[in-house]
Amino acid sequence: MRKVAQRILDALGCPEAELSVTIVGDRSIRTLNRDYLGRDKSTNVISFAMQEGEFGSINPDVLGDVVISADTAAREAEEAGESFLSRLYFLLLHGILHITGYDHERSGEAEALRMEAKEREIFAMLQEEGLV
Repeated sequence: MRKVAQRILDALGCPEAELSVTIVGDRSIRTLNRDYLGRDKSTNVISFAMQEGEFGSINPDVLGDVVISADTAAREAEEAGESFLSRLYFLLLHGILHITGYDHERSGEAEALRMEAKEREIFAMLQEEGLV
């Protein structure tokens, strides 16, 4: 996981950046989703960016936290006919893109398309390099 995360950060031009990655179950991610985002349901990945808010510039190398539900990742992998690890790494990429400023929910269709294109680009790179 560490090697893949570092390669994603390198591809995004953030080689010195730090982040935490936590793998949890559906119950835990549902609690986080409810308590912090007001959505009382499980989800596949949640990101908490440290670069936002009043004190976001205190330590510019600390990007934030990515929390992934292993339960949801496993279901999604099975539904898509892909490996669990492939899905897990895709969700890691998705979460890192969020904490580096990409968005597909609040910023309109153009930004969503930009994020999707970056996901495809970096995930293809990870596959070509044999990391996925």
